[in-house]
Amino acid sequence: MKKHLAEQSTLFVSILKWTVLASIIGVAVGISTTLFLRTLKLSLDFAGGYPYSYLLLPVALWLSNLVAVKIDEEAAGEGLDKVIDSVHSSYGKVRFMIGPAKFIASIITIAGGGSVGKEAPPVQVGAALASSFAQVLRFDKTDRRKLVICAISAGFASVFGAPIAGAIFGIESLFLGQLLYDVLFPSFVAGMVAYQVSLYFGVSYFTNSINIVPPFTGGLFFKVILAGVLFGLVSLILIEAMKLATRLFNKIKLSLPLKGALAGVILLVMTMLLGDHRYLGLGLDTVEGAALGQPVPYYAFILKIIFTAVTLGSGASGGIITPIFFVGATSGSALAGSFGFDPGTFAAIGMVAVLAGAANTPVSAGILAMELFGVKLGPWAATAAIVSYLMVGNRSIHSSQVVSSLKSSSVLVPLDEKIGGANVTVKVREKGLLGNVRSAYIKGKGTCSKKKNDHE
Repeated sequence: MKKHLAEQSTLFVSILKWTVLASIIGVAVGISTTLFLRTLKLSLDFAGGYPYSYLLLPVALWLSNLVAVKIDEEAAGEGLDKVIDSVHSSYGKVRFMIGPAKFIASIITIAGGGSVGKEAPPVQVGAALASSFAQVLRFDKTDRRKLVICAISAGFASVFGAPIAGAIFGIESLFLGQLLYDVLFPSFVAGMVAYQVSLYFGVSYFTNSINIVPPFTGGLFFKVILAGVLFGLVSLILIEAMKLATRLFNKIKLSLPLKGALAGVILLVMTMLLGDHRYLGLGLDTVEGAALGQPVPYYAFILKIIFTAVTLGSGASGGIITPIFFVGATSGSALAGSFGFDPGTFAAIGMVAVLAGAANTPVSAGILAMELFGVKLGPWAATAAIVSYLMVGNRSIHSSQVVSSLKSSSVLVPLDEKIGGANVTVKVREKGLLGNVRSAYIKGKGTCSKKKNDHE
């Protein structure tokens, strides 16, 4: 009896502890997210008052990278991957100055027209606050790690208005094939609190309850599975484009600010040749328009991939999730007619499916679909998301993710290693389906050869 009482008392105290600590992180991230989004809106409104402000894009990316160099170089490039890396390599130890550097550099990048996302600054700022909070109170490294994971969940939830998906994303994005259940409760608390704090301070979110969802049929179900394969391939293109751009910019013997200026020139030239500004900046109007069924160019997702790869590959500060939404929504809109779906419905499916594939987060992607677009879309979106996740294989937009399970017993990759450096080996099992087919083929070929020799 005493043992049971001691166990339940300890668990109760743990629940109270993490309710308080996760709430503190949620409040801090909710406030910092609100401040960031309001500052960003003011900056975008100011830039929008000058029709040709995009001509200053090389200067903006030069200045963004200069801020990172002068304050903290960890603020350069995509931010969420750096937070994931800190969770794995240093138990969430993040320098405080990364926060203000990321805040300022990302505002400059986005307002200047760089093709990046808005989620990384709140996440990285929140991680810096959580890590500093843990150090001031002298928490051990395990608790510090949990608090930083809470900051990831809170940042995603408060930026996109999806508290449940945010809570899951914070723990699902760390590993390929594993959820940290010991951080599930504090992540959920942090996500809910950050979301409510942002709402309280007037942050508004895009939602669109989709009702044009066809009834289930076997044929339509297999079409969605095929669509998931295609969304997985789109995710692969995005991942490989990001890797290629990063490698190319790393080979250029220029300082980080000058690399930003070069990227700005490239983006400016492409924009002027296209005569279309939609691929600059966040591109949220295009994402929301596609989800509402408005037409978009069928090639829009390819161009957004190129613009984003050039921006982030040069070291310009920002996130990757918002561009993923753009790529997914526009590719879904482009494929809708071929699969017999409403364009808005398929854009919503594509948006979460490409997120699941690129970030290896099928669970949070499926939940996100229901939070943003309604429960009717859930089964279709979840199906496409899971297939896209499997199709990508052992790759990710976040190279710091750690591989915890195999997606196929025939595709081998070292476990407990970062996905960016994992060596993949394809091995057909002798007793598996493919192994049996291969054995039958070899046996049949041998029999045919023997008959031919006998005939001769």
